[in-house]
Amino acid sequence: MKCCNRIVIALFIFSSFIYSQRIKDIATISGDNAEQVIGYGLVVGLAGTGDSYRTQFTMQSITSMLKRFGITVPQTDVKTRNVAAVMVTANLNANYKPGAKFDVTVSSMGDASSLLGGTLLLTPLSGIAGEVYAFAQGPLSIGGYDYNTASGNRVAKNHSLAGRVPQGGVMKETLESEIVTDQQISVYLRMPDLTTSNNVAKSINAKFGDSAATSIDASEIRVNIPTDRQTNIVNFLAELEVLNVETDYVAKVVLNERTGTIVAGTNVQIKPVSITHGSLNITIENYPIVSQPGAFSNGTTAVVNNYVPYATQDSTNTIAISGASNVQEVASALNSLKVTPKEIIAIFQALKEAGALIAELVII
Repeated sequence: MKCCNRIVIALFIFSSFIYSQRIKDIATISGDNAEQVIGYGLVVGLAGTGDSYRTQFTMQSITSMLKRFGITVPQTDVKTRNVAAVMVTANLNANYKPGAKFDVTVSSMGDASSLLGGTLLLTPLSGIAGEVYAFAQGPLSIGGYDYNTASGNRVAKNHSLAGRVPQGGVMKETLESEIVTDQQISVYLRMPDLTTSNNVAKSINAKFGDSAATSIDASEIRVNIPTDRQTNIVNFLAELEVLNVETDYVAKVVLNERTGTIVAGTNVQIKPVSITHGSLNITIENYPIVSQPGAFSNGTTAVVNNYVPYATQDSTNTIAISGASNVQEVASALNSLKVTPKEIIAIFQALKEAGALIAELVII
């Protein structure tokens, strides 16, 4: 119990400090596009853990691949236990040039039991319009295992039906990208916010002149490239992206119910409120009743389970919060109740419903 409480306090206190951030850490520059690509391929070299004969598309893929090499095999004679059909996905950056390498993710499509030890065969990767930008091939890295013994026992660690091919993708075609338009560029915030957008414009103007940048909206800042910098735009962008900016975001409390993790933003506050916390313990006892028939009768012994519930209420703890202006005070007040992180999640939900929590509540 104490260990959990310390973790929650650490999360709250950590989030209470404010630091300036570089533009490159909070925003992207026009032309810095990305493209998600996908491909269908085969993983070979599996130790009998591939797709079964019931996965028809795997058998069709194998026969089609062999035909390309001049080998014709009846589909009924194909054995697929060492092969698995997979989908290959990756994210490409507009700055990648032909020959650049990147990681790809490989995920099983059929009824394979494991991709451990497999090798991805050459797979084209295309965008949403169908244009092929890259190819992928190489040995898989699973980060786990899944073994089944002859006696039916199973030993597994992590997920073995998805893995990565480190540096397995090779760029063949560049993505269309245009950084400069009419001697202007745009800076796009990853998390739109009016205050942060205005601060970015002020920081750029302080560095390159009063008319260099204009905040268009909560996400876009338009920047005019100074005349003396137009001959070396890369140098100008390098100086721009390392400028420090004070960021400001909406006050949030993020709750993860699966792990019991709680993270509070900088501006979280709690209005004056009283919190009562207690635990209800319910115990059900079984008192069996045995019915024994008389001698020389045709009756049989009968057992009736008589369940009797008991409920006990532990002594409750009540705390009054006169108003917390920062997350340290919020953490101290809630942890004085000596509750677990999951119980604090329930308290935060109740505070929001009562209108005492001045923050957006996000549950993931």
